[in-house]
Amino acid sequence: MKKLILALVLLLQVGCVYSQALYIFGGRGHDVFLGVLNANKYESSSIWNAYGDYGSKYNKHSIWNKYGDYGSAYSDYSPFNKYASHPPVVVDKNGNFYGYFTINRFKDKRANFDIVNVIYEYHESIRDDVRSWYDKIFYN
Repeated sequence: MKKLILALVLLLQVGCVYSQALYIFGGRGHDVFLGVLNANKYESSSIWNAYGDYGSKYNKHSIWNKYGDYGSAYSDYSPFNKYASHPPVVVDKNGNFYGYFTINRFKDKRANFDIVNVIYEYHESIRDDVRSWYDKIFYN
């Protein structure tokens, strides 16, 4: 709990890390769109929209689907498999690379900024209630 409070305080102090949209792409060639990392919970492409394709824990292209290729602890394409060879990437609209989206702390060029670090730490809890986690992270 102490870690969560510290992470939330850091997010509040920094504000939104990036004012532009950050996109997640997965698959071997990083050609599968997996949603927008920092979009609001009402946008259809947001990973925080529990009723949208990318925020649903049931959609095949959602990182929150623990049985899917992009959310499983065992898939080679999931950010939540610490041994994945092909984790998703985070990029902006111009294709600028922000890092590999992975819980593997030893992955070269791993994305390492506030929002992804909170997701890395709490992904199992977030998956169960993405909307309230969005509120905790962005509005608390």
